[in-house]
Amino acid sequence: MTNHVSLATELASFIGKYERVNNSHDIEQVVPFIAEDATYWFSDGSHKGIREIRSAIEKTFTEILDEVYEVRDLEWPVLTADVAVCRYRFSWTGIVDGAARSGQGRGTNVIVRRNGEWKMLHEHLSP
Repeated sequence: MTNHVSLATELASFIGKYERVNNSHDIEQVVPFIAEDATYWFSDGSHKGIREIRSAIEKTFTEILDEVYEVRDLEWPVLTADVAVCRYRFSWTGIVDGAARSGQGRGTNVIVRRNGEWKMLHEHLSP
C-alpha cells in the first residue's frame, strides 16, 4: 500500500507540474511532459505525435488569452510503477475574442514512465 500511495503522490506532483507549465503558456515548457508518440483528443479533434499536439496546444494558447487551467479531483484507476491512468475534472478561464470566458469538463490521461521520467502518452478532454 505504501508503494501505491508513494506512486499516487509522485504522479499527482507530475500532474501539478504539467498544470503549471500549461499555465505558463510557454510551449517549450509543456513539450517535455509529452511522449513523442502521444495522442491527444480535444473537442476540436485528435492530434497524433508531438508535432500535431504541439500545434494544437499553441493554437489554444493564441485563442485563449490569459488562460488559467485547473485540474482537480484526481483519481487513479490504474497505478503501476511504469503506467498510470488518471481521471480528473478540469476548469479554465480566459479571454476569447476580447470577452471573459470559462469552461469545465473531464479529462483522462495515460502516463508512462520512459527512461525514468513520466510522460503523457494520451490525453482526452471532454465537456
